[in-house]
This record gives sequence, structure tokens and C-alpha cells, in this order.
Amino acid sequence: MIQDKAAEVERQKKSIDEKMKQIKYKIAVISGKGGVGKSSASVNIACALGALGKKCGLFDTDLHGPNAAKLLGIEDKQMMQENEELIPVNGPTGVKVVSMGLTGSDPDRPIIWRGPMKAGMIRSFLSDTAWGNLDYMIIDSPPGTGDEPLSVLQLIPGLTGVIIVTTPQEVAVLDARKSFVFAKEMKTGIIGVIENMSGFMCPHCGKETELFAGKGGEKMAEELGAEFLGRVPFDPVFGAVSDSGGVPVLNADENKAAEAFKKISLKIESVLADKKN
Repeated sequence: MIQDKAAEVERQKKSIDEKMKQIKYKIAVISGKGGVGKSSASVNIACALGALGKKCGLFDTDLHGPNAAKLLGIEDKQMMQENEELIPVNGPTGVKVVSMGLTGSDPDRPIIWRGPMKAGMIRSFLSDTAWGNLDYMIIDSPPGTGDEPLSVLQLIPGLTGVIIVTTPQEVAVLDARKSFVFAKEMKTGIIGVIENMSGFMCPHCGKETELFAGKGGEKMAEELGAEFLGRVPFDPVFGAVSDSGGVPVLNADENKAAEAFKKISLKIESVLADKKN
């Protein structure tokens, strides 16, 4: 039985190696703490890149609280199997989506798993999914430096790097710095830092008001020698569109936060092109 398990793990590793060779850029979006808008960033970046004509995949590795399907408005869909492979659900702009939220399980039933089971599920999603040829795989990881982000950094060969999402206040930046050190210790490149909820856009007058003192994310990026990818304001329109199952970067309404994510997506392309050269 132990030999069978070892053989299956070896098969999965070989499959992952082959499948990841078909994906040009593999980017993990991480954060030091929850509630900083990391899943929103992952979804909007993937869709913005898709809108630019890039072939994108979105891998939601938050097994306990998978939100990608809801944010993309596809929570009523389900991944299927074909020729022993898992077929991702097509989201907006053709983004291929894999998530526990698309397995048909009861959304109210919690996943009560320890680390090895979570690592095994992530390995299975990577090895047994028909990802195909992609320009980008955006990987939405749960907060912190535990099982899921660790599995992503260890299991994906040729991971391009990580994007760290933080909010401006000091307590969030302190945890974000841990994510930076985590990636460095795992010998993973840092693509850049996003400062989310950076100011509040008044829905009445359109004026932006600072919610937190200072520009913590930008300052952290400067101190650590990382690229600062951009600042995203807290915009009520952005939240309303997300809650209704729409993707803000694809919404026609004027939305400062969505515009910021579009610019960040272009900046990501620019940074990666510079690194390649």
C-alpha cells in the first residue's frame, strides 16, 4: 500500500512537470494575513490579462474558503472529468478556473483536513487537470505561510514568482513582510507588491480619502527592494459589482479600483518582460 502511494505521488510529479511546461508564467498571489483582498486581486488580474488576449488559468488553492467561483459569477457551475482529466470551468474572458468551490460539494460544509490531505489535493489538482497551453496561471493562495502556499511553492516547477498583497496599515505590512521572507527562503522570485484598500473613493463626490496613515505597501516594497505594482483604492462600486457576481475590471461603470487593477496587470506584463530580457 505504501509502495502504491509512493508510485502515485511519483506519477503526479511527472504529470505536473509536463503540464507546467505548457504554461509560460506561473504566479502565486499571497498575503501575510486575511482580509486584504488577495482573492479579488487574483480574479481581477486574471480577467484583465484575459481581456488583453492572454490565455489564463486561475487556480484557487484556498481549500477551506474558496471564493474564486463566487467572485467570477460561476459558482453554479461544476468541473467535469474527461479522459481521466479534470476539465476547468471557463470563466469570464476565457479564464480556466479550478477550485474546490467548483467540485459540486455543499458550500456550507467545511473542509476539515490536516496538512498532508491539503497538499495531496493541491498536487492532484495540478497533475490531473487539463490546463493546456496558457500564458498565465494565477494561483490564489490562502493567507499566511502554511500548508497551501508552501505546497504551491514546492510543487510547481519553474514558478515565476509571487505577488504580495497588503493593505496600508502597519499590522498588515508586518505580516506582508513575513510573506516576502517566506518567498525568499523558498528561493522564489518576488514579482511585486500591491497595496489594496489604499484610500476610500466617496460614491457621492468622487473624492479619495486616506483610510490609513502612510503608504505602507509602497514603503515596504522600497525597503525590501521589490517592485511596487500599484495602489488600489477602496471603491464601493467595486464591491457592489463583485457581490453581484460580476468582475469589476470587465464592468463598464466608472470604477477607480478596477482601473487600478487594469494598470497593475499591464505593469505585471512589463515587469515580467524586463525580467526575461
